[in-house]
Amino acid sequence: MAMTSHPYRRRKNVTAVSLLLLVLAVVLGPTPSSAAGNDWWVPGARPTPDARIGVTGEPFTGTDAQGRVRGFVDAHDHLFANEAFGGRLICGKVFSEAGIADALKDCPEHYPDGSLAVFDFITKGGDGRHDPVGWPTFKDWPAHDSLTHQQNYYAWVERAWRGGQRVLVNDLVTNGVICSVYFFKDRSCDEMTSIRLQAKLTYDLQAYVDRMYGGPGKGWFRIVTDSAQARDVIQQGKLAVVLGVETSEPFGCKQILDVPQCDRKDIDAGLDELYALGVRSMFLCHKFDNALCGVRFDSGTLGTAINVGQFLSTGTFWKTEKCTGPQHDNPIGSAAAPGAEAKLPAGVAVPSYDSGAQCNVRGLTDLGEYAVRGMMKRKMMLEIDHMSVKAVGRALDIFEADSYPGVISSHSWMDLNWTERLYGLGGFAAQYMHGSEGFVAEADRTKALRDKYDVGYGYGTDMNGVGGWPGPRGADAPNKVIYPFRSVDGGSLIDRQTTGERTWDLNTDGAAHYGLVPDWIEDIRRVGGGGVVDDLFRGAESYLRTWGATERHQAGVDLAEGAPATASSTEWWNPFTSYAPSRAVDGDRSTRWASEWRDDQWLRIDLGSTHRVGRVTLDWERAYGKTYSIQLSTDGADWQTVWSTTTGDGGLDTARFTGTPARYVRVTGTERGTGWGYSLREVGVHSS
Repeated sequence: MAMTSHPYRRRKNVTAVSLLLLVLAVVLGPTPSSAAGNDWWVPGARPTPDARIGVTGEPFTGTDAQGRVRGFVDAHDHLFANEAFGGRLICGKVFSEAGIADALKDCPEHYPDGSLAVFDFITKGGDGRHDPVGWPTFKDWPAHDSLTHQQNYYAWVERAWRGGQRVLVNDLVTNGVICSVYFFKDRSCDEMTSIRLQAKLTYDLQAYVDRMYGGPGKGWFRIVTDSAQARDVIQQGKLAVVLGVETSEPFGCKQILDVPQCDRKDIDAGLDELYALGVRSMFLCHKFDNALCGVRFDSGTLGTAINVGQFLSTGTFWKTEKCTGPQHDNPIGSAAAPGAEAKLPAGVAVPSYDSGAQCNVRGLTDLGEYAVRGMMKRKMMLEIDHMSVKAVGRALDIFEADSYPGVISSHSWMDLNWTERLYGLGGFAAQYMHGSEGFVAEADRTKALRDKYDVGYGYGTDMNGVGGWPGPRGADAPNKVIYPFRSVDGGSLIDRQTTGERTWDLNTDGAAHYGLVPDWIEDIRRVGGGGVVDDLFRGAESYLRTWGATERHQAGVDLAEGAPATASSTEWWNPFTSYAPSRAVDGDRSTRWASEWRDDQWLRIDLGSTHRVGRVTLDWERAYGKTYSIQLSTDGADWQTVWSTTTGDGGLDTARFTGTPARYVRVTGTERGTGWGYSLREVGVHSS
């Protein structure tokens, strides 16, 4: 869920009076009909009336000559966001047993002319007035810039599948804060209650589609819970649907005045429940800092308004510091947001920020690290979009220390300087559904990295995510979409999409709903050539490689845990806490070894017998080594330096080197990074 400006997309004007609501939202059986012969892709019992698909020809099945699946992946969509935020923020349903007229109708308060469509005029500008009638006329919605109306009607998703999409990640989404402040709602604001409902409805949609095709398992909409299932579904030519979660306070992990409102038991119970629901990827934070991690800021007036929401939700404003690397969070900006700032208590004002301090001081908390490691144990994939760069850096450090590939950037919300680290781990990246020119430009910029790591590309439509979608390029635009056109595989003919009395044309309507995804891909092909689309067509395979590698990952045996350890010195000033060398190999990250406050210190670990050692991980406390080395020995007398650095910056370091026989491992520090000594929370030694 985006609900903010993205590159290559025109920024919306937002009325000052309603800025606070905008920011909080950021935080984001059929009747028989005629069958078409024995075509397996055509249902025998589609509801009547219904939307037209506008695609003819058999969907492609099987794999390519190398055994790879083919097809596009949407790594970020919100099928059932209409059930979120109290149930009245996004109007219309994905499907209805009562038919399309019931599914595609506006919220009651939007009648008769949109005068009370508060969120619509907040996000779109103007006065919010519009023709509320959906089926069958659709005069004013869905539209690329109408952010409060259903865009994921099931038949529109069906058209995207027929056009070549083979993976859809359905992110279950909500935000308790926006629910609490929005004027209209018809259910609880509890986030987990909404997540459970959206998961149930996703399974209900699968059953709804199955009934059209003759029973369980026969429809094209298939929820999958592992990569092997996904491959099987795609080989059959169907759509593999993956469940994810994007919410601001997962497991109730809110923080108020920097005090977490959850604990480790809540995290374990929450992860277990989500996994049982079929969820395999998730975000840990979104828009507001929570008890797990800090967020990547929004900018300008919108950023100011979100910062107000941050204060009202958590009791604290964002805090910034100078960045330590090329990565940075978005600048907050200092634009006034009177409508939002008026909500602050008397005497409280949004702070000003140093333009040179652009990083969130809040990174991955201890609870957040526990959640990350909990996801690793459950072989789940972590979405790093929306996390502060400090939080992302620590998460990537953790993954690199254990060679864990399960990292996803699904809709252009990470700092792009992380891209190579993501690919190096085996992760997957998708770009937000920008207009074709912008999408092609960004795809070209990262092309060399995709070639280097031999990966495909994805897109994140973020439909129903209140983010805005590509507008029309115009009927006279160069390289416009010409209807009908062939699907990328060449097996289907795609014409304009018609629902009721309305026919959409990407050239003049933009990406108004999910059914226009194939048209948008054709626009990319015509604007940027076949290269970008070829990479997109490899997206499903690359996404499944990341998922499969995540499932197969086995945590390495830590040869150092519990092993005897000695050191050159031990800090002794605190009579209540031991900083003995053994604390660095006790498997407990809350303890540590600390040396005296001088250079030329060492920590030695006896593995008990000779092993082939190829990786050492060092989790530094604030007192870290700037210049240090890793040395190995078989006898404790003759030492070989296998790895060294002069640019250590603390955190979690991973030293990789050619596997070498060793019984003894020594970390030798020659230059401290601080005025204190050397202090290690945990040292891990691994065979590879």
